[in-house]
Amino acid sequence: MTTTCPTADGPLPWDADPYTVALRAGRGPLFLRGPDGRLLPLDVERWCARADEADLAVLRRCSGAVLDIGCGPGRMVDALTRLGRPVLGIDPAPEAVNRTRRLGGPALCRSVFEPLPAEGRWGSALLLDGNIGIGGDPQALLRRVAALLAPGGLLLAEAAAADVEERLEVSLDDGRGRRGPPFPWARAGTSALRRRAGAAGWQVVEEWTAGERRFLALRAPSPLPAAARTPPRAAGAASAGSPPAR
Repeated sequence: MTTTCPTADGPLPWDADPYTVALRAGRGPLFLRGPDGRLLPLDVERWCARADEADLAVLRRCSGAVLDIGCGPGRMVDALTRLGRPVLGIDPAPEAVNRTRRLGGPALCRSVFEPLPAEGRWGSALLLDGNIGIGGDPQALLRRVAALLAPGGLLLAEAAAADVEERLEVSLDDGRGRRGPPFPWARAGTSALRRRAGAAGWQVVEEWTAGERRFLALRAPSPLPAAARTPPRAAGAASAGSPPAR
């Protein structure tokens, strides 16, 4: 299979897409490019570093086995592994999964909307570094995560620093003319995430900040009917193109 990234000089091979190149280098620049041309910076250096104090504060709130959704290059999986905690990272980007495994953590190259191990039995799940935007529909993503968690399980989610709620089509951009294909994404600040979580039946049990980062701890709603555990076909297809941001 071959995918390409458009440039002024023609397509790039799949292994030269902006995200893969940034992960291999361990640094940016890397951006989400919106339909209006605005560039939202992505913090590749932090994703490729060890978990910082803000990250560890999230991990201290986890219970049971942890599913890191959109694990990226694996800093959270690595930190949990070092703590002796059961964890699995998932990410649709091969290079992200490779980096996570090289750190010694378990990871699968898979979308959250695909079948996953231990569905309905995870104690905690992580949606950090903007990953509430996966698939472009936070409420649909929250329903899927509820199906993955055990009854009463905990979701640790990071909201956008800005008070924003938007769904848009973006592409990954290296700031030098190389871009990946477009995919659906979403951004949700704390207020928006609270609204979407409440509409999906989640209970907000804690909210805190660390510098400019905003976090919520959400308690899973009552178990969903079996039919609700299978996401719509379109949602799965959208997620496969989502950025593997961590």
